Amino acid sequence: MTSYDMPPATAARPDRPDALQDGALWRHTLRVPMRDGVALAADLYSATPTPEATALPVLLERTPYGRRAQRGSDQDRADAPLPRPEDLARHFTDAGYHVVRQDCRGRGDSEGTFVKYLNEGPDGADTIAWIRSRPWCDGRVVMTGVSYSAHCQSAAAAEGPEGLAAMFQDSGGFSSAYDAGLRMGGAFELKQVTWALRHALHSPEAAADPVLTQALLRVDVTGWFDAMPWRPGCTPLRHLPAYEDYLLEQWRQDAFGDYYRTPAIYGRGFYHRFPDAPSLHMGSWYDPYVRSTIENFTVLRDLKSAPSYLVMGPWTHGHRCETYAGDVDFGPRSTLDGDLAPSYLDFRRRFFDRALGRAVTDGGDLPAVRYFLMGGGDGRRNAAGRMCHGGTWRADTHWPPASAVPVSLYFTADGALSTTPPTASAASVTYDFDPRNPVPTMGGQVTSGEPVMSGGAYDQNAPDARVHGARAPYLPLDSRPDVITLTTAPLERDVVLAGPVSATLHISTSAPDTDFTIKLIDVHPPNADYPHGFAMNLTDGIVRCRFHRSREHPELLQPGEVYEVEVTAPDTANLFAAGHRIRLDVSSSNFPRFDVNSNTGEPEATARRTVTATNTVYMDAERPSHLRVWVDGGPSALR
Repeated sequence: MTSYDMPPATAARPDRPDALQDGALWRHTLRVPMRDGVALAADLYSATPTPEATALPVLLERTPYGRRAQRGSDQDRADAPLPRPEDLARHFTDAGYHVVRQDCRGRGDSEGTFVKYLNEGPDGADTIAWIRSRPWCDGRVVMTGVSYSAHCQSAAAAEGPEGLAAMFQDSGGFSSAYDAGLRMGGAFELKQVTWALRHALHSPEAAADPVLTQALLRVDVTGWFDAMPWRPGCTPLRHLPAYEDYLLEQWRQDAFGDYYRTPAIYGRGFYHRFPDAPSLHMGSWYDPYVRSTIENFTVLRDLKSAPSYLVMGPWTHGHRCETYAGDVDFGPRSTLDGDLAPSYLDFRRRFFDRALGRAVTDGGDLPAVRYFLMGGGDGRRNAAGRMCHGGTWRADTHWPPASAVPVSLYFTADGALSTTPPTASAASVTYDFDPRNPVPTMGGQVTSGEPVMSGGAYDQNAPDARVHGARAPYLPLDSRPDVITLTTAPLERDVVLAGPVSATLHISTSAPDTDFTIKLIDVHPPNADYPHGFAMNLTDGIVRCRFHRSREHPELLQPGEVYEVEVTAPDTANLFAAGHRIRLDVSSSNFPRFDVNSNTGEPEATARRTVTATNTVYMDAERPSHLRVWVDGGPSALR
């Protein structure tokens, strides 16, 4: 390998051989200048010690996690060890690419101050322009990466850079961070806190200060989550002010304003600037970025002439080589490796070769949509102690699938979901929502939440000590008086739901503001392994009622007045087998996935007091609250 720094006008020539050469792979250390003078560290991997001798397409990955670090999300095959960055780079240099891996601003060896998300657009565009000016680049830059590295791609694309020839966005890429990633329905996603705390430990500041490192290691994360709300100097990040500042700013920005219109986190406002280049959008049903992944695919497919592709698996965030999510297993055919391609690396290389017009001799055509339809398993416990839910891969030309149509399932006060609209002149359910006793999060579309929450599918009938906020005797969540549970009768035939999920609620409250939540559940019937059945969560959503009219201009509620609110949950795809039930839980909290509404009308980031809200959901002929899902075959499939 060789090592050299290159200012803007310096040719890309190695100064000396580097003893770190790894077989036929060479690494060249770069310092890439940004428009404000900050230099970002990067590595160029090439198949020769003189990369400038052959101009090739450049594969770019930008990361805050350390450009030379191994990451679990890079797992290539379930039966293989975690690859090193050199192994990943070699796969692509052997295929005729140069590879650049770069530390984001203020992370790793890069200069500057890290502010999550907001710098990645200009820094990404500057990096692409700089790479294209090098003699070892043929003018085409393709971007790849998981999670934050996927956010970096959409952030750069929103700047409209020339030469961005393709994108492979895996588990990220914001369409609107206000709707998924930072907030949902106005509520703040508290994974931002646990992510910040975990990565503060690997910050340049912590690396330079062992006392700071020890302070961060000793933070009682669980204790802090029981001591909300926080304020400056009184948060789990109090020892690292730069991280505390950006986190509190995220939390304080509760309305949709200029902060959320920043191109780096608002692709929706800048799709017209995205280059007309092939893009592949990969996600997981138990990932926080389901909505962004599907919106990016859908809009770019319609807006651009270049093809877009969608792949959705049954995994948690970036865990494409695992057959399970939480306490549920989806079977040996649920992984990407061995099913959609021999390996993750092969899958990406095939896509890039196609995108750049290279000959692809393996893998066949790539369908516009590949998605995993969960369900169809026997519902028994496997040797690893997980429930076997099963599933199959399906292909389609659109999302939602062409065979799916929207169906409304109406609420009844006796707890039913029905395709028949209500006829009662008055029907409702009322409960008290106490912010000091929120409904605990049990799985779902969560990542980076440990140690206070974990993503995936779990039995909502059986909370245990793993669940933050759950208490002995660990009764089912629907035993709580602040949870409204609505179910269909046992299904007479298999029913396939695939597409968006939302609920229209007609509500009133005694408070000036409150929240409403929904959770879609597949209720397995009892068997010998699960005598109480298994209530498997599929997707969930939330709405903060002060945003019922406008995301930009919050408006407090009038106590006792009836309002219509829409609660949107991320899409899902599930086969409800005959004998199962479709269930919807409605409540007013889902903590610690989301911050808890104080019910006072004050912003959550500054409120210090709470009040109990008396909340009512109406279910009568004039106020027909209902669930909306997409069903193969339409309403007749449910009759």
